[in-house]
Amino acid sequence: MVQIQASIEIDSPIDKVWSLVSDLDSEPKFWRGTKEVRNISKEGNIITREVTIAFKDSKCMQTVTLYPKEKIHVQFTKGIIEGSKTITLIPLENKTRLDVLWNMKLSGMMGMFTGMIKKHIQSGTEQALESIKQESQR
Repeated sequence: MVQIQASIEIDSPIDKVWSLVSDLDSEPKFWRGTKEVRNISKEGNIITREVTIAFKDSKCMQTVTLYPKEKIHVQFTKGIIEGSKTITLIPLENKTRLDVLWNMKLSGMMGMFTGMIKKHIQSGTEQALESIKQESQR
């Protein structure tokens, strides 16, 4: 497993940042590695979905758990990625800090490429945080 971390401070209140990051259907708008999202079921704050990622248009199954205005936990349950992505919101004085932590690896034979892909996921995560910042400060 590799860990990927990124963080950004946003000059917007937590409510505004939460409304953007918790809109799971708009994820491809911010996360360039996510090409398409298809929600399969929703039970309370738990969503099961299929996501098409940019890496060879691979499909991954995810269970997403929303903890309102606190965090979003994405567990990869099937597909080329094993592990999780957690987005945490930390309220600051009139600002919000957004932290992202990946614990992941590529499954099966693709595992040997995990280190190489790590750079792409790191830069994609940093770009996503910057896009979320720009959008929420409008």
